[in-house]
Amino acid sequence: MNANELFSSSSSNLPLLLSVAAVFVLAGLVKGVIGLGLPTISMALLASMMNPAEAAALLVVPSFITNVWQLQPWRSLRDVSWRMAPMQVGVVVGTLGGAWVIGAPVGAWAVVCLGAMLIVYAAWVLAGARLSVAPGSERWLGPVVGASTGLVTAATGVFVVPAVPYLQALGLQKEALIQAMGLSFTVSTVALAAGLCLNGHFPSATVGASLLMLLPALAGMALGTRLRQRISQDRFRKCFLASLLLLGSYMIVREMLQA
Repeated sequence: MNANELFSSSSSNLPLLLSVAAVFVLAGLVKGVIGLGLPTISMALLASMMNPAEAAALLVVPSFITNVWQLQPWRSLRDVSWRMAPMQVGVVVGTLGGAWVIGAPVGAWAVVCLGAMLIVYAAWVLAGARLSVAPGSERWLGPVVGASTGLVTAATGVFVVPAVPYLQALGLQKEALIQAMGLSFTVSTVALAAGLCLNGHFPSATVGASLLMLLPALAGMALGTRLRQRISQDRFRKCFLASLLLLGSYMIVREMLQA
């Protein structure tokens, strides 16, 4: 299903439109509880409704706005931005380079790559794996991690691996870590949108559809923020990661069986 057809006036598209909106509510809820997961959840679930390039185009506006919000507090953004600058340069170069070399994330291979990234990320976090990066290594390691994240972003539309494990390895304080993730996700979203434009997969009509999906995403975030105060964040995180592990496995097996 083409994203532009999805948001046409035809009443036959209403069930699918509601399903897509529900995906963004769920993705926003997860982000509201644990601080990330909007592109991961939305790309994984939308891949069963449309091709990955269309799904990536839909998440651009919700991802950008919610991640800009995560950049607060503004007073500390300058210091975090300066420290993260080498990594973000790598993100832009990797994403645009990947978009130029491998094209937009379309077809079965993109779904398989996305499933693999979900499995890698979920298994990494569930295993409690931790790295430690020496301050002197950031100058050269940051661009390498950023470029790797950019390539994954170009191929799958998801930008948490290896960016999040790397940021966690820097030993940042909680608020600085959340802000650094917000910065990395924002830059990745802009670079993803540029890559999609480069490949002709982000037409102006899609911008309106993506903007419309901001509403359910924000509603989900508001619900998730309230839910975070009532449930164990650690338990929710484990259930979320286990679900990603199963979902990624299902996506790979499904594509292999259909091949």
